Amino acid sequence: GNHFIHAARRNIGITELVVNNSIYGMTGGQHSPTTPLDMRATTAPYGNVEPPFPICDLAAAAGATYVARSTAYHVLELDKYLAQAISNEGFSLVEAVSYCHTTFGRINKLGTAADMMRALKDNSISKSAYDRLSQDERGLNTKVVRGVLHTKNRPEYTKVYGTLVDRVQEEVIQPRNYGGN
Repeated sequence: GNHFIHAARRNIGITELVVNNSIYGMTGGQHSPTTPLDMRATTAPYGNVEPPFPICDLAAAAGATYVARSTAYHVLELDKYLAQAISNEGFSLVEAVSYCHTTFGRINKLGTAADMMRALKDNSISKSAYDRLSQDERGLNTKVVRGVLHTKNRPEYTKVYGTLVDRVQEEVIQPRNYGGN
């Protein structure tokens, strides 16, 4: 987490793709920071007691200049958002919401892989549709919001650092007179 936060804060030219399947599926199905409340995992057999960590919100708050989210069902959106993220000069994050059908789906009785793919479609809403909801409706929304969630125009870290290096080198070549001889 710490490297992620500081890469975003510095606005380093990195594109991070987070495939969020709500679980640590490759290592036995343990619950993860993104496991939804009350969902089960091998390490949370009675349900997760913590709310899921909002990856996109953290990226935006830490300083990322491009943040987007879509689902494994909406593959053309993901493709578009990844292309935009890669072309962004700074830290970009794209969250791809998916399901682990072998462990997470089975433990939580979410049906077949095809059922879970349909659920990604049915349980998501475009950012433009979300933006048209009233404040009260937004508060009640439980669907995953898909779209470009955050953009900010600010210079990429290595460019800012390069400018500093140039300035310091110029000062070394032509030192400033600070009132002395």
